[in-house]
Amino acid sequence: MNGPNPATIFPLAHYQRLCFLKNIITNPNIIVGDYTYYDDFEDVHNFEKNVKYHFNFIGDKLLIGKYCMIASGVTFIMNGANHLTEAISTYPFAIFGNGWEHAMEGKTYPHKGDIVIGNDVWIGYNATIMAGVTIGDGAIIATNATVVKDVPPYAVVGGNPAQIIKHRFDDATIAALLKIQWWHWDTAKITRNLQALTGNDIAALMNAV
Repeated sequence: MNGPNPATIFPLAHYQRLCFLKNIITNPNIIVGDYTYYDDFEDVHNFEKNVKYHFNFIGDKLLIGKYCMIASGVTFIMNGANHLTEAISTYPFAIFGNGWEHAMEGKTYPHKGDIVIGNDVWIGYNATIMAGVTIGDGAIIATNATVVKDVPPYAVVGGNPAQIIKHRFDDATIAALLKIQWWHWDTAKITRNLQALTGNDIAALMNAV
């Protein structure tokens, strides 16, 4: 066997609180890679409910790579949540009309860009990811972290606002892993090299066939 079928919704037998996420997504502006899973204490369909302020007319995207692990309660705050911050008032007068509908003439709400999650990223329980953030490959986001700025590859971050706690490996090892990009291997090669992937011998991974 060459690993589970990435088109399977529920890869664990008799357990429907963990899914391969891409197979339940309905929003075309949420794009998820193979084998990324989402675990929810109640219902995996809560995932899209936890992508907040994601309005079609804005057009921003949530992009998630392969082999990510997303825990229950993780929330993504998209650009529809943004208000004017440089103005005297942040209040959204225009949406209420009745003489206020022209309040935004000549102005635009802040747009911080897409949320981009790399590959092999672990996002812990109840973490919050803000609009415009990019999380690098191999990063770990701690439980209850609020991520307001980019996270480097293979960094561990936690807190509110999230700060780097440590880097998982030294610079040379991180560079090698980013060059190898094992998540793009076919599943047969991954299956052959599971011991290397679950170990810490970078040379074995570099020499994998």
